[in-house]
Amino acid sequence: MRLFLHKLFHWEYWPFTIVYIPIYFLWAFYALKSRSIFFFNTCNPTMRNGGFFMDSKKEIYDLIPPQFYPKTDFIAEQLPFEAVEAILTNSKIEFPLIAKPDIGLRGSAVKKIESIEDLKRYHRKVNFDYLIQDLIPFPKEVGIFYVRYPHEKNGRITGIVAKEFLIVEGDGRATVEELVKANPRYELQLKALQKEHGHRLKDILPKGEKRNLVPYGNHARGAKFLDYSHLISPQLTKVIDDMCLQIDGFYFGRLDIMYLTWEELEQGKNFAIVELNGAASEPTHIYDPKHSLFFAWKELARHITYMFEISVENHNRGYDYLPHKTGMEQYNLHLEQSNKIVNF
Repeated sequence: MRLFLHKLFHWEYWPFTIVYIPIYFLWAFYALKSRSIFFFNTCNPTMRNGGFFMDSKKEIYDLIPPQFYPKTDFIAEQLPFEAVEAILTNSKIEFPLIAKPDIGLRGSAVKKIESIEDLKRYHRKVNFDYLIQDLIPFPKEVGIFYVRYPHEKNGRITGIVAKEFLIVEGDGRATVEELVKANPRYELQLKALQKEHGHRLKDILPKGEKRNLVPYGNHARGAKFLDYSHLISPQLTKVIDDMCLQIDGFYFGRLDIMYLTWEELEQGKNFAIVELNGAASEPTHIYDPKHSLFFAWKELARHITYMFEISVENHNRGYDYLPHKTGMEQYNLHLEQSNKIVNF
């Protein structure tokens, strides 16, 4: 009941379909104006479906200059494990590494892999293509939303979200599981943590020792999102814009970035792109607990308007909207893929 009430009175935990109810009407309006439900695919014309669904992370990484993201390689689900080992050797990706679905869903099935045995277990279990990727060594993560209209020479940052990982701090008495249960945000993840960490949740951490139980900043995996949009600056905007201008056909989306210090990030130093998300990107700074649902609706409407206007401009430049039949086929494939990942 305590957790139920916590979710009830914190809209950030509400189902996606509930939060987006007013936005569906805006989407319908834009669909009528463009005469296409799937107008979004022209938003980022070099990404599959504009980056809205069934978009391959590997294909998106291939658009990004390699100095901006960690070493990454693609693994097909049907490969024998000996071939996976060969790819791992050739790529020079080292343990610990990150494994994640090539076509993902809000952080589902993303795993930190500590050893070749862990990778073998992951590979045997998957029923989808996936990526292996170097673990980024920087401790902090932000999501930076970027928008540029096709006629513009430069883009802008429209929101920044900082991410607090699911980290517990020992007191010398409580187990890790007890520390998790002391925080409702963390306790909502308890079943997943039990599956992931098993008996290690019974460890008692020395006073002051910290343990990161989910080393990636995903809201659905227990990370706390904080609105850092007040830190948008000309220096940071130039760093992000200079990088995004090197990504062919990218106009709208969120870059999830890990970095060492904010000062160095503003200087374009010591950072790496975790992922680049296209038309399906949310302005995730809305999930800061201080924000109201009305603030969230306003920001969602603002960003979907950006997406629509960019899509129309690209359409007028010669890019076709996704045909309805093809769009429905892609949507059904997306549902199938989502079921595979959620049930992983």
